[in-house]
Amino acid sequence: MPPPPAASPTLTRSRQPLLTQQLAAFGSQPALLSGGESVSYAQLAARVGETSRVMGSGRRLVLVAAAHEIDCYVAYLAALSAGHVVLLVPSEDDAHIQGWIDTYDPDVVVRRSPDGWLPTECRTGSAHDLHPDLALLLSTSGSTGSPKLVRLSYENVDANAESIASFLGITSDDRAVTTLPLAYCFGLSVLHSHLLRGASLVLTGLSVVDDCFWELCRTTAVTSLSGVPYTFQLLDRVDFLDRELPSLRQVTQAGGKLPAEQVRRYALAGRRRGWEVVVMYGQTEATARMAYLPPELAATRPGAIGRAVPGGALRLRAVDAAGVGELLYTGPNVMLGYAQRREDLGLGRTVHELATGDLARQGPDGLFEVVGRRSRFAKAFGLRVDLLGVEDALAAQGLATWATGVGDALVVLVERPAAALAAREAAAAAAGLPLRAVRVVLVDELPRTARGKVDGARSLALATAAVEAPAVTAVAAPGDSVAALFAEVLGRDDVTGDSTFTGLGGDSLSYVEVSLRLEDALGQLPPEWHVTPVRQLQARQDAGAPRSSARLDSTVLLRAVGILLVVASHSHLLGLKGGAHALIAVAGYNFARFRLTPAPRRERLLGMWRGVRRIAVPSVLLIAATAVTTAQVGLIQVALVNSVLGPDVLGPGWRYWFVEALVQLLAIVAVLLAVPALDRAERRWPFWFPLALVGVGLLTRSVVLTVGSGPDRTQSAASLLWLFALGWCAARSRSAAERRWLTLIAAALVVWFFVDQVQGLVVLAALVLLFWAPSVALARWLVPVRPALGLLAAASLYVYLTHWPVLALLEGRPLLSTVACLAVGLLTHGVVVRVGARLRAARAAGQQALAARRDRSGGEARSNARPGVVVRRRQLVGSGGAGSAG
Repeated sequence: MPPPPAASPTLTRSRQPLLTQQLAAFGSQPALLSGGESVSYAQLAARVGETSRVMGSGRRLVLVAAAHEIDCYVAYLAALSAGHVVLLVPSEDDAHIQGWIDTYDPDVVVRRSPDGWLPTECRTGSAHDLHPDLALLLSTSGSTGSPKLVRLSYENVDANAESIASFLGITSDDRAVTTLPLAYCFGLSVLHSHLLRGASLVLTGLSVVDDCFWELCRTTAVTSLSGVPYTFQLLDRVDFLDRELPSLRQVTQAGGKLPAEQVRRYALAGRRRGWEVVVMYGQTEATARMAYLPPELAATRPGAIGRAVPGGALRLRAVDAAGVGELLYTGPNVMLGYAQRREDLGLGRTVHELATGDLARQGPDGLFEVVGRRSRFAKAFGLRVDLLGVEDALAAQGLATWATGVGDALVVLVERPAAALAAREAAAAAAGLPLRAVRVVLVDELPRTARGKVDGARSLALATAAVEAPAVTAVAAPGDSVAALFAEVLGRDDVTGDSTFTGLGGDSLSYVEVSLRLEDALGQLPPEWHVTPVRQLQARQDAGAPRSSARLDSTVLLRAVGILLVVASHSHLLGLKGGAHALIAVAGYNFARFRLTPAPRRERLLGMWRGVRRIAVPSVLLIAATAVTTAQVGLIQVALVNSVLGPDVLGPGWRYWFVEALVQLLAIVAVLLAVPALDRAERRWPFWFPLALVGVGLLTRSVVLTVGSGPDRTQSAASLLWLFALGWCAARSRSAAERRWLTLIAAALVVWFFVDQVQGLVVLAALVLLFWAPSVALARWLVPVRPALGLLAAASLYVYLTHWPVLALLEGRPLLSTVACLAVGLLTHGVVVRVGARLRAARAAGQQALAARRDRSGGEARSNARPGVVVRRRQLVGSGGAGSAG
């Protein structure tokens, strides 16, 4: 590198920020820690001084490609210390960096190279007219190309660092960890405020989902953790609130609105664990922070952004008559102005009061609350939709989303794993739109900038492409298409090429019909067809897959045979028992297959409780109907608690033990998996977790043997947990060795559990079939009865619930009563299916009518509105939603 040029007479050296002036004053106090290296403030000051001399004495434009490395931090501080203007950009994308270089033509470039972080001069001296107050240039977005820059002064940098350090109470004992990009104003403010107080920073590129990150936090005694809303989504995925971090004292949040429920949850958890939550509000245009919510108010005012930071002031510019206005901010941290080209770098102050673009209101307690964004509205179905309100409503359900309007539709991008219908119904409810006006596009991950914010341009492209692409729906598809089949059986009108049976809410009750009809259309189904996208299944059909119906899913066969044995044994047509116990094992198998999806814990739990509801509600209603006609069934049987409160002798009260045990088992495992540690264990050890439950089931059955002497020894949830868990293991087994061990364990337990050896052999045969044969080949003579087997399996719950009253009417006629029981159960199942379809159709019609009324009233309101006044509809949250998805 040539010797530093002499200072240009037109480029006088400006002052440097206070935070770089006082580095040496903190002496041996650690400043930066990275990869086992610790740099004290005295060492940092020396390295900054040495690097600043290399950069030259004349003021220059220095581009720094930021990364969490000590040498990069030294280079950034050296440029500020030398009085240069720093253009700080992310370092992840070389093309992105080159775009900045082409647009702003920096005099010096500092980026990672094989030789380290050495400054590279592009010229001698400077090609720019740099305003004396200008210190720092930051981007307002993460998109490539030439987005406008925010021009920040030395006063801006000092004032904001002092303000943040003050209201966060940062001291030299604090230690932050880098969870945000340095080129992002929030991440940069963490550096500035901590250096100003002599605190230290742990530099790392690890994600919060990495266990190594948390080990680093523990070993370095991190006291402060910062994040944007996306960071908190990741924190929830790794169950942050259950982690032991004894040194942590503060969690700070900014970069977007966090759902109020989530703020409250973190605040209450922090109180228990000894740390506080500080919600902050800011923009790059204010050098980072404009408002903060005092931590003691986080639990009681979680929806507020709080009050202005020290030295600043907030006010509202009226937008409507409801107390909502645009939020305006003044203070020493307000930017000089924007730069959109290199000539703008010589401008002085052009902005004195910052118009944030956010709509807000001020509560009686003086705290401000952001309620929307002036530019984030869309027209859909003739109505004005608050997109931020839609996103907030979905965020409250734990979903990561981005909403926009495309044409006359509201389009919502939703991160997987998520249930498309639940998201669609929630979005429709929040926007006040009919379901058909909302499109949900499932994506693996929302496009994001380097700062963790949603990339609007790329998200809009995805949404537009989804709307313009021909959708595979029940209306558009031919009658024999896969999509039409899913839509018909599952009662859905949102089936797309990316939909899956499980993702659409399919379960064991609908699995039978769909699998049989799919096999008729496609031939033998792939083993994981229930999690295969519609597009791939449709491709098999379009390719002319051989249509063979000679195979049957083992669970379908077992359900049909199991319920047939139950009825035939109770009618005394056959003396072969074990059908109900085999169905318990099948229930465990289907629970693992349909309920234990990769979805987040909250979403999985909702699915589990929907499964409980789909069995418990019809059971309670039908048993209650039976109780009206006979005194042998009472309230405890209707409430499904006979095994707990009922008689300890076999009798009519125990007739419904199967559904009672099944509902209780499903509820028990849902409660267990609601515990974060157990949920994590199940995901980490999907085979060994249910095998451990088998052991727990042995203990619970042993307790029952000790304290009970009646039917509860073989017909209660506590006695049957091991059998349910063995079925669960069958669905999770992946190797022949695992299946061999399961077979041996099952054989031993069946001998131990069943006194009737024939009954035990029936159950063991069912378990072996689950272990070794996901589907079975049907003999030629059985192929014609395959549809009947499928129908019987689908109606098995209703056959069980209705067969006892039928048997009472036809007592003493085994064959006739058996046939009648099957017929009544099939009829009941058909009625339930048709009533459900009618209710869904009525709900859709009601939504359309409601939307039409809103459209008319909205038009009248808009025609009567004064010019310049925004008329906002009330959000009708709850008119649809996951609760009605069944």
